[in-house]
Amino acid sequence: MPWYQLEDLHDPRLDELARQYNLHPLHVEDVRSQDESVKVDSGALYTFAVFKPVFLHPDPDNPGEEMPAFSTIDVFAGKDFLITVVDDPDCPATREALERARRDGDDAHPARLLYLILDTIVDHYFTAIDHFDEYIDKLEDAVFDSPSPEILNRVFALKRDLIDLRRVLVNTRDASLHLQRDPNTIIDAEHQLYIRDTYDHVARLLDSVETQRDMLNNTLDIYLSSVSNRTNAVMKVLTVLGTIALPALAISGIYGMNLKGLPFEDSPHAALYVSGLIVVSTVALLLILRRMKWL
Repeated sequence: MPWYQLEDLHDPRLDELARQYNLHPLHVEDVRSQDESVKVDSGALYTFAVFKPVFLHPDPDNPGEEMPAFSTIDVFAGKDFLITVVDDPDCPATREALERARRDGDDAHPARLLYLILDTIVDHYFTAIDHFDEYIDKLEDAVFDSPSPEILNRVFALKRDLIDLRRVLVNTRDASLHLQRDPNTIIDAEHQLYIRDTYDHVARLLDSVETQRDMLNNTLDIYLSSVSNRTNAVMKVLTVLGTIALPALAISGIYGMNLKGLPFEDSPHAALYVSGLIVVSTVALLLILRRMKWL
């Protein structure tokens, strides 16, 4: 059975193969559309599938960190042919999926080749999930140690990444279900159990993503609580300082109005007496605050 491997979405050989194997023009258009989602279509002549392998690459906004990205594998699996088209041949998940299919597959059974490609792609999703687990743990530690707007930006960026991963996983789950239930699919009875196992893996991955989203929401709540607590602590300190300064401000304000008949007005030691009065009243206020456990 021939296996055609194309590494360019606009390879003219795809048009030749489309004429040779009667590939539907819409499927060819899907191959050349870079924003196509994961899906499976089955017909009388072949099964068409779009998969999204995930890989980690350096995050340009956070040096030293990695972020997930997706490439695309388009598969035409017929009874006597297999065509794979990749948009990024350097993607580790894509390369490993094709290598595993060549190594462990059987050219006489395109259903097994399709399963091996899908199963390898799903296995790489676990790597992304582990990456998110570690990253969320780092964010939680950073939120406790030093909450800052930068941490908040990283939380929202991670939420967007999780939304993208969840969307891909939901479509992959539906594609796996389609491969199990559609009678026209290339997957025969021998490989139904393998596809069902892959479906279970995707369902478990979706549960992990939901758990991580809950953890990230909790991290966001912790951040908001930490910022609120810090603001309350600052306001408490400012309020206490303002209260402590109140006796000095009141006494100096009264003497500053040049009123007649004030105590110590004609004394040569008036400044000393007034200063002492300010100190005594301030100390008395501090004692009152301490007794009320406000300090």
